[in-house]
Amino acid sequence: MSSTVATVGWRIEGDYFESCNCEAICPCRTVGGMSGGRSTYGICFGVLSWLVGKGEADGVSLDGLGTAFAIRYSDDEPGSPWTFVVYVDERGSEQQRTALAEIFTGRRGGELILKLPWVRKPSELVDVRPAAIDLRFENGDYRLRVGSAIELEASRAFDTDERVSCVIPGHHIAGREHYADRLTVDDDPFSWDLEGNCAFVSTFGYSG
Repeated sequence: MSSTVATVGWRIEGDYFESCNCEAICPCRTVGGMSGGRSTYGICFGVLSWLVGKGEADGVSLDGLGTAFAIRYSDDEPGSPWTFVVYVDERGSEQQRTALAEIFTGRRGGELILKLPWVRKPSELVDVRPAAIDLRFENGDYRLRVGSAIELEASRAFDTDERVSCVIPGHHIAGREHYADRLTVDDDPFSWDLEGNCAFVSTFGYSG
């Protein structure tokens, strides 16, 4: 990843939904104040997604637009760099899509963003792809569609009284662990079809 950071004011907040191949509760979570560790199988692959409820970048509204990642990394690879594809909401203008891609890849700075693993590590961004992104939170059912590339659903919460948080939205925000009903990705260079693995739902708020 490039370390170049543009000096541009921006802020976004909304809903976050992710799933990976780890068992629930995903070992990377902090649970009841206890930090996690290695991924369940040593190699982690999955999907991250954000729906901006309210936001702007340099005066350009980002309200209602989504972003998703397909990701993979190995705990045993030196530095555990991420390989990932970024999907930006095709409903946005070119200016909006560029802003989303630059925000989530760290090019526009931001204290929380710059601490995220794919930003602080020497990771590989495969591509930025416009796509139809449909992220819905409805009565305990969570669904993500990214064109024909990604399908993610989760409707069953993991039963725990402990506080659960994730590094990506930030450990200052509590979320809820789920089991994935389905996590399917079929878009070069990734392909998998899983069920019963971990999923996580929360809100997020970033600025820079």
